[in-house]
Amino acid sequence: MSLIDIWLITPLSHEFMLRGLIVAALVGVVCAVLSCFLVLKGWSLMGDAVSHAVLPGIVLAAMTGLPLALGAFAAGLSCALGIGYLKENSRVKEDTVMGIVFSGMFALGLVLFVKVDSDQHLMHILFGNMLGVRWADIAETAIIAVPTIAIMLAKRRDFLLHAFDPAHARAIGLNVRMLHFGLLMLLALTIVAALKAVGIILVVAMLVAPGAIGYLTTRQFDRMLLVAVGVATLSSVFGTILSFHLDAATGPCIVVVQAAFFLMALAGNLMRASRRTRAFSSEVDTGSRGENALKQRA
Repeated sequence: MSLIDIWLITPLSHEFMLRGLIVAALVGVVCAVLSCFLVLKGWSLMGDAVSHAVLPGIVLAAMTGLPLALGAFAAGLSCALGIGYLKENSRVKEDTVMGIVFSGMFALGLVLFVKVDSDQHLMHILFGNMLGVRWADIAETAIIAVPTIAIMLAKRRDFLLHAFDPAHARAIGLNVRMLHFGLLMLLALTIVAALKAVGIILVVAMLVAPGAIGYLTTRQFDRMLLVAVGVATLSSVFGTILSFHLDAATGPCIVVVQAAFFLMALAGNLMRASRRTRAFSSEVDTGSRGENALKQRA
């Protein structure tokens, strides 16, 4: 057997690997698109806050027999709205409010978690179970992820202007408040879509790393989107296949691959900055020598 057969064909011969690759790609793309806006707006901690805050909603949904996705969305949206309200109506800074709200809700979820008696594998919500997803789970993820991606791409220029200059966005007639809370709703939906695949803890990395890599790689937003989606897709595919051969958890393998891509992008960015610095220094030295030569002739 060739190396391709061993590394690629053999894993795909298993149906659970095929399901894992599909859901990994779906989650990777929707997280990558949203991560670009989060990175530009400085909302990386907001993704952390909302992802941890969904736990009490999931546990309460399991206790009452409601769909877990509904409970997660309600809790995540409540967290996002609560952070916005406290930020506008108190002297406490936004990052402090985020830390208090998400840690409090996550702690409440853990308290409820040990008390609930459910036949559902709630532990997978914390760490994900990408290779254990069913076709029904993939359909549920797609129903949430595809419209979320479509909305973000259709309104990307409005969200981009809101991220860089909310005052200018308001001046040209955009509903800044709607954009603000709309982005929060999309964040909550994205986290719900990723829960069963990568879990509460690892979704934070997938909401930050692709956008950060795109930001380091290019200065144009459309190219940043393409880079982020490409990196997320490659990481999802390669990480899933790598987890099969290493017999390791799939979600962490994907995040490790994304971290490796980030380090490569950071190294490339530092090298480009170093070359620009050397080129500038060389121009300054050349100019100084020219000035000295003119002074000597004078």
